[in-house]
Parts: sequence; C-alpha cells; structure tokens
Amino acid sequence: MTDRLVALHIDDGGRPAPSAEIEQERRVAVLDLLEANSFALPPRDGRPAQGPWKLSLAIREGRLVFAVTSEQGEPAGEFHMSLGPFRQVVKDYGQICDSYYEAVRTRPPAQIEAIDMARRGIHNEGARVLQERLEGKATLDQDTARRLFTLICVLQWGG
Repeated sequence: MTDRLVALHIDDGGRPAPSAEIEQERRVAVLDLLEANSFALPPRDGRPAQGPWKLSLAIREGRLVFAVTSEQGEPAGEFHMSLGPFRQVVKDYGQICDSYYEAVRTRPPAQIEAIDMARRGIHNEGARVLQERLEGKATLDQDTARRLFTLICVLQWGG
C-alpha cells in the first residue's frame, strides 16, 4: 500500500523532556501509527502522489509543521498550520489525561471507565480538527488522525 507513513520523526526543538506518562503516550502513538495508518497526498501537476511517506512533525515559530518526504527522502510537501484551532482541544485533552492518570492510581474501575470515555471523546474531537485543517493537503483516516493528534499534544506539552 502506498498511501501510508513508513517513518515518523518528531522534532521537539530542544523542549524539556516529557513526563513518563507523556513519553509513554508518545511511544505508543508512534508504534501504533507506523503499524497501521492511511496517509495520502493529493495529485500534483496532474499526476498522482506516490507514497509511502516519511513525516516530520515540529512546532516552529508558533506553528505546527508537517514536512512530508518520499520514502527516498525527496520533498513531497510541507504544511504550516496555526496552533490556534488546536489550543482548546489540546488543553482539554491534557486536563482529562491528568485526571485519567490520577484515577488509575486512586479510583475504582467505574470512575476510570467514565473518565476514559470522556478522554476518547476529546481525542476524537482533536482528530476531527486535524482532519479539517489538513483538508486539501493530506487525507488520513480517523485512527491515523487520532495518533497524530496525540503527537501534536505531546509537542505542545513540551516534550
């Protein structure tokens, strides 16, 4: 399959190291993303864009940067997006993740499950925002968008 990512680099720009929980979220998101994803670029100059792709994610000058190259490293596209549309959902997701991690340590299973359901809902909202922001630039499925949203969160949280 050519419409997929085969490598992912996260350029954290020398930000402080993330907490253990955030680093675990990052590791799982990267592994899951590379195991199964759908990522396509639109045709250029009347020719279909041929993957598979490598992706580098970064935050530069307050903007989210997606740098896409071919598997051989040839530039295929670079998208710069405002972080504004992500701010509230990233903040909400961070707060619910904190609640979830605390609940796992101290709460009964029913409360953990309720918090996890809320966490998934916010995560889905973040994935939807990402898909909207990438419209016309890249096409990705819901699971790929969810995993990339996790990585965007990790970048914004400082690690």
